[in-house]
Amino acid sequence: MSAVLETLGLTKYFGAVTAAADLTVRVEEDTLVGLIGGNGAGKTTFLNLVTGYLRPTAGEIRFLGEDITGLPPRQITRRGICRSFQIPQIYDSLSARENLLVGLGIVALGRRAFAGTALEGRSPEEVAEEMLRRFRLEEWGDARASVLPEGVRKLLDVAMALAVKPRILLLDEPTSGVSAEEKYALMDLVLGAVRADRVAVLFVEHDMDIVRRYAQRVLAFYDGRIIADGTSEEVLANPEVRRYVVGDPAEAPC
Repeated sequence: MSAVLETLGLTKYFGAVTAAADLTVRVEEDTLVGLIGGNGAGKTTFLNLVTGYLRPTAGEIRFLGEDITGLPPRQITRRGICRSFQIPQIYDSLSARENLLVGLGIVALGRRAFAGTALEGRSPEEVAEEMLRRFRLEEWGDARASVLPEGVRKLLDVAMALAVKPRILLLDEPTSGVSAEEKYALMDLVLGAVRADRVAVLFVEHDMDIVRRYAQRVLAFYDGRIIADGTSEEVLANPEVRRYVVGDPAEAPC
């Protein structure tokens, strides 16, 4: 299976602090990868490096074989790497439908600059209605984004990211701020929508129940390094992961 994303020796320093240390990762197409680790472990730094919000100190980032190291976020997005954020990046003064139309309108105006789009000969209005249906947001279509429940805001943020028809989608803590009763329904809906298009997914998550249930592969971060890479069962049983990530008292240092 071919790689969608590769990082080679990816490193980032902030002064004397090492935020990312020699990260070499290969993500294949149509896979679902969970990123785990404590606060400050390097997970979001990794996402920010891949999406161009940070420039690496050293190393290389490849997307579909192309070197994209150091490109700005706009150019990376246009190539087909999209993300949602822990705090949804939506326009609170607009309705859910209008938020989708803003994103789709930008794609329509700059269509030649994007590697792919969800429009495919259709109008932004048609695609916006399809996105509302796919994410079960029809009842919220005319509601101002500022009053939407947190789970609905998360769904809208992901729906907007799919306007570019990405090859890989990065999700930063998709279930944070969502009630325990809603978290599985949210993940089922998000992953069902994106996997139907065979989009590879990387998601940062602190909830190990979510990781066990959804991740086909897990990368565990600690102190800017990847300390384990494998299935959820393998990684969550790893002694270093139990000590530094999961917080198993039996593995805690004396």
